Amino acid sequence: QFQLVESGGGLVQPGGSLRLSCVISGVTFDYYSAGWFRQAPGKEREGLSCITSSGDSAYYADSVKGRFTISRDNAKNTLYLQMNSLKVDDTAVYYCALDCGAESQGGNTRILPGHRLGDHWGQGTQVTVSS
Repeated sequence: QFQLVESGGGLVQPGGSLRLSCVISGVTFDYYSAGWFRQAPGKEREGLSCITSSGDSAYYADSVKGRFTISRDNAKNTLYLQMNSLKVDDTAVYYCALDCGAESQGGNTRILPGHRLGDHWGQGTQVTVSS
């Protein structure tokens, strides 16, 4: 069983920034695309971003495009999410995932988990945006 360990969350004011990290172990990291998802109480899990295995291409949901940047360091088996211009609506638990995809849905980009690996999530990291 591989492991996903998210970190970097915290409390930040609207307009502020946070950088999340996800360390992956027990699997060959650069075989897979990787992405970020979030879930707030009472809401469905939302796909935010997906990056290809090499890091050559990245895709974003409309809700975060222009504000969030995904990146990866394959030598460190680590995935990152730089979050800028944070909004109160960004408050959620943030999760990373291996194997993801980006699809066009109604002219918008939709980020989805993949199916090559079983449903597997870490503990997540809490991001709270509040004054």
